[in-house]
Amino acid sequence: MPSSLEIFANLFYLVSVVLAARNSVHTWAVGLVGCVLFGWLFFSVQLYADVTLQIFFIATSLLGWWSWLRGRQGEALPISRAGGAGLGLALLLAVVVAGAYGALLHYFTDAYAPFIDSLVLTFSVLAQLLLMRRKLETWYGWLLVNTLAVPLFASRELYLTAFIYLLFWCNAWYGLYRWRRELNAQTA
Repeated sequence: MPSSLEIFANLFYLVSVVLAARNSVHTWAVGLVGCVLFGWLFFSVQLYADVTLQIFFIATSLLGWWSWLRGRQGEALPISRAGGAGLGLALLLAVVVAGAYGALLHYFTDAYAPFIDSLVLTFSVLAQLLLMRRKLETWYGWLLVNTLAVPLFASRELYLTAFIYLLFWCNAWYGLYRWRRELNAQTA
């Protein structure tokens, strides 16, 4: 049976993710509450890389909120594409950092699945940075993150969270569809 903490963390974060797919600036405020609750939840089940990730999400949610509202010389930031070379370098860096952080957690903590947890961390960071800049490729990052997170959370008996992350995976497809459509409308 999920705890009330798990239920509320998922509820807030689910609303935030749906708002992101709909390209709504309110994603950031709702997401802040979900991040705090998830940080507490993940600490309680020894998913320390995910705790670190929630701290990062809190900071970047504040920056993302500002960026979406005023990030283009006082105007709202439009949806755009990420550059190929920079994105490739960011992907490589995410894998390297995940390996290093996973090793740190493996050798110095009682972390559960430190390398998978670290991949969820680093690819979430990358996807979040792309989301903050309203880059279409954020949705590919979230698809990867959710593909890794669902079995990880299920293995810690966070079945509600695993189910919600499965919904996030579906929402990432929806977000990709909507943002592609908006991007095409912007450039038409």
